[in-house]
Amino acid sequence: MEHFGILSLIPPLIAIVIAFLTRQVIPSLFIALWFGATILNGWNPLEGYGDLLTKYIVGSLADSWKAGILIFSLTLGGMVGITSKSGGAKAIAEWLAKKATNPRGGQIATWAMGLIIFFDDYSNTLLVGNTMRPLTDKLKISREKLSYICDSTAAPIASMAFISTWVAYEMGLIKDAFGSIGVDVNIYEVLLISIPYRFYSITTLFFVLAVAWLGRDFGPMLKAENRARLTGKLLRDGATPLASGELTEMKLKPDMQLRAINAIIPVITVVAGVIAGLYITGKGAILGGSDLDLIASIKAAPFSFVSMRDIIGNADASVAMTWAAFTGSIVAIVMVVFQRILSLQEALEAWMDGAKSLFMAAVVLLLAWGIGSCCEHLGTANYLVGCLKGNIPIWSVPFAVFALCCTIAFTTGTSWGTTAIMMPIAVPLVFKMGADPAGVLMYATIGSVFTGAVFGDHCSPISDTTVMSSMACASDHIDHVKTQIPYAISSAMIATVCGYMFLSIGIPVYLCLIACIVTTFLLIRIVGKRPGNTWED
Repeated sequence: MEHFGILSLIPPLIAIVIAFLTRQVIPSLFIALWFGATILNGWNPLEGYGDLLTKYIVGSLADSWKAGILIFSLTLGGMVGITSKSGGAKAIAEWLAKKATNPRGGQIATWAMGLIIFFDDYSNTLLVGNTMRPLTDKLKISREKLSYICDSTAAPIASMAFISTWVAYEMGLIKDAFGSIGVDVNIYEVLLISIPYRFYSITTLFFVLAVAWLGRDFGPMLKAENRARLTGKLLRDGATPLASGELTEMKLKPDMQLRAINAIIPVITVVAGVIAGLYITGKGAILGGSDLDLIASIKAAPFSFVSMRDIIGNADASVAMTWAAFTGSIVAIVMVVFQRILSLQEALEAWMDGAKSLFMAAVVLLLAWGIGSCCEHLGTANYLVGCLKGNIPIWSVPFAVFALCCTIAFTTGTSWGTTAIMMPIAVPLVFKMGADPAGVLMYATIGSVFTGAVFGDHCSPISDTTVMSSMACASDHIDHVKTQIPYAISSAMIATVCGYMFLSIGIPVYLCLIACIVTTFLLIRIVGKRPGNTWED
């Protein structure tokens, strides 16, 4: 692969700078992708434009996994449109409002729901955002805060869950990395032992809880929360949410009976469908090779014992999510038509409105995937890795790897791509410097790769999960990024000092974790302020 040196940084930097200056993410990504494709085509803008359309946009759609994610997103949006139009979502919000009667309770409930849906970060973001938005809107919690909670619980919990769509990918990276140094280990055991060393992901989960529990904010998020509490404006004036009014401003029929079950059952159907789909595709893939035919997979699934972690690890998440979203949509339509809440035509129109509301988000997602692929061809990540090379002390390797993963994920917008680049480098690096393959430094280095990638994913405006958080929560994308970055950076600084630096001087990992959690709560308590003066100090 040809390397373009410092030029490889220009496309992601263009996307980030233009997005922040103009608050328009689609033109920013389009221009950046065009520039990157132009570089790859010998500075020929016409050929670059052609590649932009065929290689990066159409090419992304040609990928079955990415196509499945888009279909799932639009289909889930359609289902949410039905639950909104039928009053089911509003009924849930009113029921939860009795339990969560203030912004504090609403935020804690959203955080808890984010932990419950641990098996996949995409499912987590889309389900939590769409389900909890009516409640948080009623409690005057800004869309920026909702998208922050969704975004900052999804990837951290999915990447550390014992059984999730991340497991097989992470195990594969660890297996290849240890194979390159000729060390035979229990891969799943290494994966589990590395979890306590993922200081940023753990700190972030508690950071969200601290912000919700203490009811305090700072920086741009405080401004957003003050606006929501004092004026009732969930979005700033001039904001462009990544979900249109067809979904967020649906008007209900007069005197419609609100039934929470009309939203609960479709949502449960989707959750159960994702789990069932992961099981069926995972077991079908193990027993039937790569055949993901539905009937063949179902027939294969009951036979032969295979551990659940292997099943989930080999599952096709995009297929499972697509099955679940379509099933949930069908259930939602049947329920509202059977109860005569909506006619079949009205239900289908509501589904179309819900799906249509996410079209702009789908475009952003396509462009984000395209620029990620372009950065890969330019060698952006490899250039950044090369900048780190030099004589560094062994105790600093976990911190240095963490910092580099943060930078790579931020500039490329992909956590999985970052880990794929860094794991084959980080493990041999720390091993050759004298680290024990089963020692603290090795586990800390592995943990720093995974958690550094999650950090960059949270902050980057070109990250697909960041886009999906804005989409699911109907938030302005750039506003979501701007309000989340100070919180993510704060978590990263705590993870660096109380995690990796404390660890480097011999402090046990469990004491490092305690220090991270305590520092998080102290920071929010001291620096944060209560928005809108809604609670007394």
